[in-house]
Amino acid sequence: MSIPLKEYQQRRQDLMNHMAGNGIAIVPAAHPILRNGDSEYRYRQSSDLYYLTGFNEAHAVLVLVPGRAQGQCLLFCQEKDPLKELWNGRLLGPEAAVAALGVDDAFPISDIDDILPGLIEGRERVYYAMGKDESFDHRVMDWVKVVRKKVRAGVQPPGEFLVLDHLLHELRLIKSKAELDVMRESARIAVRAHRRAMQVCRPGMNEFEIEAEFMYEFFKAGCNAPAYTSIVAGGENACILHYNENNQPLKDGDLLLIDAGCEFQSYASDITRTFPVSGRFSPEQKAIYELVLKAQLAAIEEVRPGKHWNDPHDTTVRVLTAGLVELGLLQGEVDQLIDSSAYRDFYMHRTGHWLGLDVHDVGDYKIDGKWRQLEPGMVMTVEPGLYIAPNNDKVEPRWRGIGVRIEDDVAVTRSGYEVLTAGLPKTVAEIEDCMAGR
Repeated sequence: MSIPLKEYQQRRQDLMNHMAGNGIAIVPAAHPILRNGDSEYRYRQSSDLYYLTGFNEAHAVLVLVPGRAQGQCLLFCQEKDPLKELWNGRLLGPEAAVAALGVDDAFPISDIDDILPGLIEGRERVYYAMGKDESFDHRVMDWVKVVRKKVRAGVQPPGEFLVLDHLLHELRLIKSKAELDVMRESARIAVRAHRRAMQVCRPGMNEFEIEAEFMYEFFKAGCNAPAYTSIVAGGENACILHYNENNQPLKDGDLLLIDAGCEFQSYASDITRTFPVSGRFSPEQKAIYELVLKAQLAAIEEVRPGKHWNDPHDTTVRVLTAGLVELGLLQGEVDQLIDSSAYRDFYMHRTGHWLGLDVHDVGDYKIDGKWRQLEPGMVMTVEPGLYIAPNNDKVEPRWRGIGVRIEDDVAVTRSGYEVLTAGLPKTVAEIEDCMAGR
């Protein structure tokens, strides 16, 4: 299962079709990042470059030159080097890149300063993600300066810089059939991992032991990495939204909140489940959990073409606020409590985000100041939660320290939605059965 070569070629063509006038697009690779000393993190390609090429090497630049007779799609990359490859792994090299990546031509990255200014000559616009990489920004400006120095010789320099992000990220927002297939597999792997965590969890274990269990499933399935820093939050730790120390013992009677997803072929999954360490919910835990689940199910029903991005969030706010009033955790009229944002003492984050090559994927949430309409091919998370801080003296002690979040990955389809992460226990009965081995 992978994205076919023809799709990468089509993506590049689609981007060039959206470039106005006589432009040139420049897309650099991500830099390797030092972890400590001279040890680097495992390399992760820029999502933009990966989306356009499927190429996963550093020190590379993709250049798109629409209408160029000698070739519109050019790649600069590292040359084959036996000594470098002995130490750091195999390189594709320019000679093989043309066939492997379907580009029109490829050159050694060491030649880019000599070649790229000539490609910029006569181009009216430069499409580039200015401001994300200061060192590469300077290189782009230096190439443009080389062209500007030739003005007296009749060479035309570009008249404007345009941000590449909007055009490219709108393309990335709508997933193809092949992308959805890869994302389904990423979701299936994450579902297996979460199920394993539920089944092995016992009082007395440490948070990091549970993390090790689902990480095993990720890597066994061929994932290079988790999609983000995993959250394994037992007890009161679940009330810390981005908790990631993952080093505390799990106590009988506590809930465990796990927010974790994998990256399969560079596409992310993102799941949160909350379950009792002992295998059985207390009455208070069950009441909060079922309220969050009610809100999540209602929000998922709002994911369909023609609905707006904010509709699922508005739905969760209303369901959660009404439920908090019913439980006695808020007092007042539901509409007034929503208008005053009183619910934010318990629910302080949004209900979801775009999902794709990045776990918080690209794409505008608003267009012309208005929440955008959902379209087939968009993929989003739906993740309401309730967090009752342990020091919240406005509620009875029996509620304090309970944190619950439930998250699934949902694709917009022509007729409605598809929950990519379906199959993972979610109701109270399903979770308790799974933990009991039933």
